[in-house]
This record gives sequence, structure tokens and C-alpha cells, in this order.
Amino acid sequence: MQLYCNSLTNYKRLLTKEVKIGDLLLGNNHPIRLQTMTTTDTMNTIATVEQTIRCIEAGAELVRITAPSIKDAENLLHIKNELHKRGFKIPLVADIHFTPKAAEISARIVEKVRVNPGNYVDKKKFEQIEYTDAEYLEEIERIRERFTPLIKICREYGTAMRIGTNHGSLSDRIMSRYGDTPMGMVESAMEFLRIARNESYHNILLSMKASNPQVMVQAYRLLIQQMETEFGECYPLHLGVTEAGDGEDGRVKSAAGIGTLLEDGIGDTIRVSLTEDPEFEIPVCKDLVKRYSSNNQQLTTKVPAINKLSYNPLEYKRRESFEIENIGKTHVPIVIADLSKVETISPNTLRSVGYSYNSRTDKWNISDLAADYIFIGNKTLNFELPGTLKVIVYPATWSLTNNKAKYFPIFDAKAFIENNKNNSSTNFVMVDCFSDDTTINDFSFLEELAKDNTVVLCLSSTNKNSMQSIRRMYIELQNRNIKNPVVNICDSNWQTNDEHLIHFATETGALFLDGFGDGICLGLTNNSYQNAIINNQQTTGRNYSSNQSIEQFINNTAFSILQATRTRISKTEYISCPSCGRTLFDLQETTAKIRNRTNHLKGVKIAIMGCIVNGPGEMADADFGYVGSGPGKITLYKGKEVVKRNIDSNIAVDELINLLKENNAWIEPELNKEN
Repeated sequence: MQLYCNSLTNYKRLLTKEVKIGDLLLGNNHPIRLQTMTTTDTMNTIATVEQTIRCIEAGAELVRITAPSIKDAENLLHIKNELHKRGFKIPLVADIHFTPKAAEISARIVEKVRVNPGNYVDKKKFEQIEYTDAEYLEEIERIRERFTPLIKICREYGTAMRIGTNHGSLSDRIMSRYGDTPMGMVESAMEFLRIARNESYHNILLSMKASNPQVMVQAYRLLIQQMETEFGECYPLHLGVTEAGDGEDGRVKSAAGIGTLLEDGIGDTIRVSLTEDPEFEIPVCKDLVKRYSSNNQQLTTKVPAINKLSYNPLEYKRRESFEIENIGKTHVPIVIADLSKVETISPNTLRSVGYSYNSRTDKWNISDLAADYIFIGNKTLNFELPGTLKVIVYPATWSLTNNKAKYFPIFDAKAFIENNKNNSSTNFVMVDCFSDDTTINDFSFLEELAKDNTVVLCLSSTNKNSMQSIRRMYIELQNRNIKNPVVNICDSNWQTNDEHLIHFATETGALFLDGFGDGICLGLTNNSYQNAIINNQQTTGRNYSSNQSIEQFINNTAFSILQATRTRISKTEYISCPSCGRTLFDLQETTAKIRNRTNHLKGVKIAIMGCIVNGPGEMADADFGYVGSGPGKITLYKGKEVVKRNIDSNIAVDELINLLKENNAWIEPELNKEN
């Protein structure tokens, strides 16, 4: 398998062409630039200016403003002039969808325009049409005629351009030939890029956005391969996960997608699309990018090089493993909750990891976010556990327990090989990947571990490039045809909730998106744990559950990562756009209302889209859609099919619930499941 980047074992930026956006340089190893998008009405000059200033003060280096109409495009001049009057000369980006004329006007005013190749020329009707090669070429010529005027204006005015493909808004023509695939996304952008290159215009960025991080990551990797193959060079890349949502889930989903690519040195500018005010997106961008500053990239060179991949990074396929207990093979990845730092573990402690004890009925209530195992170190428990919960302890403690059916030992690799007192069914074995000199070139210990079909490998690394180190060990396992199940272990040494979320989702999310992992265990280093206790009520963003315990925060994060990577669905998924000047209702308030009514519908995907411009397309693979269709009016979708039009927004949430009921997607909410 051809490598899609040159940093699979160490961090190294992908070299891209340099692009000039006003006075800002991007690509070609310049710093990763941070950006966001306003949510105000573009015709409201002062409101847009003031929100733009808040974004700049938060750290935005570019600000995008929607320009869906000619009037909006013309008003960009007033916005730009007012910003300059107030002393702010940040590059502005016009966001264009259906109106080439608006793009052409904007390109004479702002420093950059973004066009969506799925709807810049094509009108999406969700029709399946069979194109002959000749008919397909005729369509490309039609695009060339409509797109070339914008290219010439951009070249004349020194305006940059982003060709921004969205998974959910591919044209009918692309869908007919390539389907709803990463390859279709790539070809959609390449058609426009080829036209621009033929006009000797190169001040271009590209993006491959999707609400599904699996699709998003694969599309960017394919795009890089395609550009290298066809042109021998890469244009800069703008990274983002569309409609990520809000709060912790939105941050985790964004970090899993964006972080996976950043880990491989891919990405020149990022935007985190949260259903929150745009200035709250920037701190999350900062947390993502600062991981790759020179201070944090003291990378090891010990990890053996990869000359050939043992898996296909361009499509998702879970690594093959055999089954031990409920781990591996076709089981969903397990969640191990680390309670080893809790001073005294009681039945009430388990509430933080999904189990609550009812003394009146003498039964345990089990939530959908209930951990499968708890790790308690050298501690012992003096109460009966829920029937589904199992315990991991150190070998000395395990040897003293009488309940060998529920308690399992965890060894380091060397101790396990030398130890004769092992569990007959399940043994967890820690492997510190390439942090220890014994694991650098000598893999004989892996062969020893693989002889035992009770071994669940637990991979971690203390290297700065820990994700790459663990991935390299997975590749070694595949090269040696070792199929023991594997748990991904990740500790965080950062400080704030946001930093922990970004760290966990980036390092483990990157592995799960490549099909690596039969389980997850997250933890905080001692210093971080103590700081978390001190700052437990402190949050750095909006929409956080600040009253949750440290253990609950970590446990919920593990489930959020599995949900975001589509490897274990444990809750409702919301595909919620970040709002912009086109939004026709209060997106944040409505999202909260819908979440409050539907968050018990495990596995159901609900899209909440602010307007009809992006709604039908960008909600992509949602099961149901709630889309603004006019002021105070909502249209409901089942998949991509309109079911109810122009519903009054006052009753639209109730109508959504009725739609769920009509399609057997509704269940009445319960308190908890009992064991």
C-alpha cells in the first residue's frame, strides 16, 4: 500500500504550496492557521463586524462570512471598511454556495472566496442520471465556462480561493459516477482544480469536509495521493469536520477527525465547526494546534520506519482479532474505567462510570455509558458488583481474590512471560511501545505473548509521538499475523477539560479510525489528576457538564470517542451545523431542545440544519432532518426525503417526535436499565 504521508512514525508536516491570503501566508510549513465563521446576518454590518472582532480577539487569523446573495456579497465591502476603520485588517473569506455572481463580486472585495464544487454550477436534484463519457465531458466544459470568470478575477485581484468539497453536497453528476464516496469528494474538487491550473491560477486551498470522521479522513488522504500522482505537488489543506455539534461531543468529534490528520502532518489551516458562538471555536483550534508547536515536538527517533503499510488507510476495516471474553473479534470495543486513583471505592463511586445502586430494590441500574471493566490497581472491593462489570487488578491482588471469574490480572510484558501464575481465561498485558529499548528492534516478546490465547494486549507509549508509536506496533502485529485483541491505553498530562478531550480524541481516535482497537482506557497522569481535582468545576468552553466527577468525565469521553469514530454507538448522534448568517432559527436553543427530547434514542442520527442552502445535502447520512426553510418555518426530512414542509417552528420539535414515532424510531424514555 502506497504511503499517503511521510510521517507515519514521527511528526513531520506535509510540504504544500504557499498561498497568500492578504498579508497572511499559508502552507509551505508556515504555522497552521486558525479560522472560524460568523453567525450573524451579513446584511447587519455592525453585528457582523463586532462578532468578527470577538473572533479576532479570541485568536482567529481568518474569518469567513456567508455571502449567499449578490446583496450580501456587496455588503462585504461595508463590513471590511468598518473593520479597517476600527483597526482590524484580518483577511476575510466570502462563503459562496449557489451564486457565481456573488463569488465574482466578493473576489473583488475580500482576500479569499470559498466555493463548493457540488453546488457552484450544478443544481442538486437528487437525481440518478447515467452519463456517457461524452456527456460527462460536456458537463465539465459547462463548469469551465461558469468557473473561469471567477478564476480570472481572483488572479487579477490577488484573491485566494478555497475549493471546499462537502460530503453531503456532492452534485448529482458526481454521485451518478462515483457515488457518495471519498473518491467522489476528491474528484469533485479535482475537476475545479484542473480548470484553475489550466488558467495558471495556483493561489488555492482545498478541503474535504464530512460529518463522519471516517469519510473525512479517507477523503483527505485520497486527495493528497491524487494531487501527488497527477501534479507532483500538493496544495494547502483546510481541515474540518462539518456539523460536529456542541459541547464535549462536538469537540471530541472534531478532534478525532482533524487530529488524526494533524498527527500525520496534514493540514495548513483548521476550523472547528461547533453549534456555539464562533469565538468559542478558536480555543479548541488552539488546543489542537499547540500540540504540534516546537516545544511539544521533542520526538523520538527510535520507532522503526514503515516501508509498506499492512492495512489500507483509504478505507475502514477493523483489524482482525480473536475473541477473549467480550473483547475482540466482532464485539464492540470495550471501555475500561481507571478508578485506581480513587482513594476509596464504594457503590456510589460506580455511579460515575454508569452504574447506580438502588438500595430499596437491591438492584443495579446500568446506563448506556456503563464501563465494561474497571481498573483498581491494588485495591479490593467489599461489595457485590453489577453482573456485567468486571475488574482488573495487579497480579499480587488478583492472586488473593477468590472471585477469579470477575477479577483479571494485568501484567507488564516481561513479568507475564516470566510468571507462571496467570489467569486461565484472560490476562491483560501492558506493552509500552518503543519507549523501552527492549521493544525497539527485538520483537521476540510479541511472539511469546502470541503463543498464549488468553492475552489481551494493552498498548501505550510514553513517547511524544505516542500515537505513531502505537500504530507502528499494530503494524508489527499485523506483519507477524498476531491476532490477540488489543486495548488502546492513553494518559493525559494536560491541564484543562478541553485539553484532555483534544488529547484523548486525537491519540485514540486516530487509531480507531484506522481500524485499530478492541478497547479503550483513558487516564490522567498523577499531576493532571490532582489539578483536575482542584479545578473540577472550571471549564474553558460552553455547554459542559461541569458537575460531573473526573471519573465520569473520562468515562464519558471514552464513549464519545467510540461514537465519533463510529466503532461503538451508545447514544443519539446529532449532526448540527455551526450556524451562520443564513440560519433561520435559534440553532443553539433548538439543538438543546431536540437533544433534551431525544437523547435516549441510541443509534439514531438527527440532523439540525439552520437553512435550506446546506440542509438537504450536508446532513449527509442522518436518519432524520430538521431544516430551516424560511423565517419561523421548518421542513422535516426522513433521510434525504422531504416528509413535512413549512411547519411552524413553535410546534416543529413535537412534529419531529411524531415523525420518529411514525417510523418506529421512537422509544419512551426510561430512567435506567436494571441488572
